[in-house]
Amino acid sequence: MAKTRARKRDSIVTVGLTQMACAADPAANRRSQLRLFEQAVARGARVLCTQELFASQYFCQVEDHRFFALAESIPGPSTDAFCRLAKKHGVVIVASLFERRTSGLYHNTAAVIDADGSIAGIYRKMHIPDDPYYYEKFYFTPGDTGFRAWKTAHATIGVLVCWDQWFPEGARLTALQGAQMLFYPTAIGWHPGEKAEFGERQHDAWEVIQRSHAVANGCYVCAANRIGHELVLDPRGQPVNPDGIEFWGQSFVTAPDGHVVARAPVDGEQVLLADCDLDQVEFSRTHWPFLRDRRIDAYGDLTRRFVDGR
Repeated sequence: MAKTRARKRDSIVTVGLTQMACAADPAANRRSQLRLFEQAVARGARVLCTQELFASQYFCQVEDHRFFALAESIPGPSTDAFCRLAKKHGVVIVASLFERRTSGLYHNTAAVIDADGSIAGIYRKMHIPDDPYYYEKFYFTPGDTGFRAWKTAHATIGVLVCWDQWFPEGARLTALQGAQMLFYPTAIGWHPGEKAEFGERQHDAWEVIQRSHAVANGCYVCAANRIGHELVLDPRGQPVNPDGIEFWGQSFVTAPDGHVVARAPVDGEQVLLADCDLDQVEFSRTHWPFLRDRRIDAYGDLTRRFVDGR
């Protein structure tokens, strides 16, 4: 029995998701993020994940060239700090960054840092939204890394970013590479004027689609969302969006059966921990063999923009 329990403990990886409110100063945000990561490590987390674009406020509320100055290179100040922390504690870190690839070329990028302090790789956000006050196409070039998974020191993980979470194709292609966990750094919230009418249903849809990824792919899904009511200011100090965006927090981790094993509150800085049993990934994929029963011979039309079924 003792050996059985030891094997069970070996299969469990504690995930730490952080959600926080962001200030205008990237250095201050980086310090806050490092502080939360230290708290997560002290409580046993082995794989850590930031919210989307943790180093700044959500500047995509407006199309303004001055915000390109917020971008950083990879390697750069944030990855350097996270690499040191990862090596010090032997943890894996997923960090969402505004990447300056070169002059005039910018991405919404997640860096994956392994437990030895090295950058295992990057994922560049593939699906770029353009909605009211989510003007990301102005800033971000669509990703060219494809969907990827990394065999890190603690688990095989895949990373997608925010708007990617609505697309089952991205989750499936990442899971097919062996990902046991999918991480989604996120910046999603309510337009305050719409919250009363649509808010509950919008949040439910966001959570349900990600829980469905966990079930369909037999893996853990971990979504780290930001908090706070952000009013981005123009050069005159006036809000570019008079209502701002009220980010709804509620970061969560879903097991392979779709059960939410941990959920953070709507507001309040949080280090959310969840014990993820990697044996459950194998159990789910053998007992609900969706990957086995896929009809890959019949899915060719998925690569087409539109299918005329007449």
